[in-house]
Amino acid sequence: MKTKTKNVRRPTETSDGATAEPSAAAEAIDMRWLVAGGVLLLLATLWSYWPLLVEMVGQWISQPDYSHGFLVIPVALLFLWMRRAKLSLADLRPNWCGAAVLVGLALARTLASIYFLGPIDAWTLPLWLMGGVWLVFGTRCLWWSLPAIAFLWFMIPIPFSAERLMSVPLQRIATKASTEILVTLGQPALAEGNTIWLGDNQLGVEEACSGIRILIGIYALAFAFVLFSRWSWWQKGLALVAALPIAIVANVTRIVVTGLLYQYTSSDAAHRFMHDFSGLAMIPFAALLFWLFLLYVDRLFPEVEEVSSLEASQVRF
Repeated sequence: MKTKTKNVRRPTETSDGATAEPSAAAEAIDMRWLVAGGVLLLLATLWSYWPLLVEMVGQWISQPDYSHGFLVIPVALLFLWMRRAKLSLADLRPNWCGAAVLVGLALARTLASIYFLGPIDAWTLPLWLMGGVWLVFGTRCLWWSLPAIAFLWFMIPIPFSAERLMSVPLQRIATKASTEILVTLGQPALAEGNTIWLGDNQLGVEEACSGIRILIGIYALAFAFVLFSRWSWWQKGLALVAALPIAIVANVTRIVVTGLLYQYTSSDAAHRFMHDFSGLAMIPFAALLFWLFLLYVDRLFPEVEEVSSLEASQVRF
């Protein structure tokens, strides 16, 4: 009976050496296919989205509100590196559900090109990467890389209609708040539309001064904080909500400082500050305000360690 059992055994079950060789070979083959699939996915993305990527980089260069786009991809790669311990090579296996996503996106892009809906084409880029990762590397890799891929949406310029819809109320808020603060500081400020009159000086709060750049930068910072923070869900939601007023405060500060420079220095100094220095300084300033807000919330709601009554009774004083 024992002899018969030995005769019908498969070759992979005879010894440790026999089982190790075929499994190692299979693993090597799988890794080669995965690497080849990843390279093909990258090449297909570059080929399909190349005109869009060139146009997007041009907007990063020409429009100050989107100059942060150069930092989005490196930060997304940093997210993947920081989450590397949550994924193993054994979790990587293709999933054909991703192919259905890619086919659907290809149809959506075709319709967008027929009806000249350019923004839709741009906003499909992260979705395309999600479908490609799902197809080549599987579901576990998709969930692992999802925060980094979602972060890529910050590099895509906002459609003109949506940007206009956001900038107009932000301009109005910045103009009124800056005027009130300047009056409080004893300056002869008067708001007229999106223009602030300071005596003989005229300070225009244009669309470029609406604060969209600061707003996008702070929301990107809040997204990163929510991703890696151990706070509760409601505290993370509070951080996301606070990003908007913090961006407004930073933008109002820029306008008020510019107005004071008009009054106490010269129009050339105010102009240089408004269009040169402040564009670089306000995002770090807003990030500092955001950090101070997080520090305040952390001190306001400190973590309390729960101790059972049995453990409390065993504590010796």
